[in-house]
Amino acid sequence: MDIPASPKVTAAFYVQAAASFAIALIALAAGIFYLPVGGWIRAFLGVGLAYVVTSAFTLAKTIRDAQEVGTTVRRVDQARIDKLLNEHDPFKTS
Repeated sequence: MDIPASPKVTAAFYVQAAASFAIALIALAAGIFYLPVGGWIRAFLGVGLAYVVTSAFTLAKTIRDAQEVGTTVRRVDQARIDKLLNEHDPFKTS
């Protein structure tokens, strides 16, 4: 009744995720920079981009934290069950 260990993130997946994020962020920032509009509109779009990026990081962290809490609770429950099973002796007479 062991809880399987959570899968580990490989270095290749981490690099791919970071590169994908960087490319998307740079491409969108360059698109905003070269957009043929006034400075105020560029600034507004830049602030919107910054808000979306920070919101995405916050959402990812919140989801990760919620998942870790669930894993910790399951591990504590599993440890309690294992302790009870180890301490139980069906042949013990009272």
